[in-house]
Amino acid sequence: MVRPTMEDVALRAGVSRALVSLVMRGSPKVSEMRRSAVLKAAEELGYSPHAMARSLASRTSTVLGVMVSDLHNAFFAEVVDGIDEVARDQGFDIIINTGGRSPARERRALESLLSFRPAGLILLSPVVPATAIGKAAEQLPVVLVARSSRVSTVDTVNDDGETGARLAVDHLVSLGHKRIAHLDGGEGTQAGPRRRGYVAAMEAHCLVPQVVSSEYTDAAGARAIRRLLTDDALPTAILSCNDFNAVGAISALEDAGLRVPQDVSVVGYDNTSLAALRHVSLTTIDQPRAEFGRLAADALLQRVREERTEPVRHLLNPSLVVRNTTAPPATDKYGGLR
Repeated sequence: MVRPTMEDVALRAGVSRALVSLVMRGSPKVSEMRRSAVLKAAEELGYSPHAMARSLASRTSTVLGVMVSDLHNAFFAEVVDGIDEVARDQGFDIIINTGGRSPARERRALESLLSFRPAGLILLSPVVPATAIGKAAEQLPVVLVARSSRVSTVDTVNDDGETGARLAVDHLVSLGHKRIAHLDGGEGTQAGPRRRGYVAAMEAHCLVPQVVSSEYTDAAGARAIRRLLTDDALPTAILSCNDFNAVGAISALEDAGLRVPQDVSVVGYDNTSLAALRHVSLTTIDQPRAEFGRLAADALLQRVREERTEPVRHLLNPSLVVRNTTAPPATDKYGGLR
């Protein structure tokens, strides 16, 4: 079915396209009689103005751009749910693209979003250089989720990653674990705070930290475990950088004939819908994903409406969710704790 156009409405109402445009923009320069005729024609044809075309015509955008770091990670989908909830309530649409965790691709994705002339941008865990973010913020409001910024015109929404990692280590230590490795997020955003929290917690318990280079993907989690399996002493517990990484780690452990949690306990980070699946049942650190999205959208719309100029720095507290992937360490064949 062909979508009706503004020209179709003009023809049905017997007016010019320019007058239809004025009506759709809510211009006060149109008589009530002609306005009624145009709206009646639009209703009969099932015409509704395209959000982007309306924005370009009125120079007042009702579109918010959202760049997602990784479309494969459920964390971002749940954050977008929160963004979309607030946007729709406030009469805004969202457009989404991704940079695939590549700085070069993210730069192009950012330029693409800017070409749509949105009212503002929300960037979810971007790895694009800070200079590119600052340049975008010179053109329109920008909010970062899961990444920090010192730019006064950029708002941020994060969780306290250091606290989250400490909660995970404390839980594992309370079960009796001493050899606890951290599969970190490498150069990914928020990897630093989680790594620092892990190291600080291990040292507070007088334990030796073991940070294993990894990334926020299941494949990276599996690779990290395969490297650990070549060591003489396998850790009895793993803290993964996120749930996606943890699922990859569990898969590699099971492929090697090890049981989770009987042989190795695993803790994720994010508490995505994936973690709650019955056959996964992952112990993890909860971040309120939808709340991240709602706070980000609220902050962005405050900037769009020029309700404030001071930066907002939301830092949410994480919490521990215990499920079935953690247990006390097993005893080895010599009768001691592994």
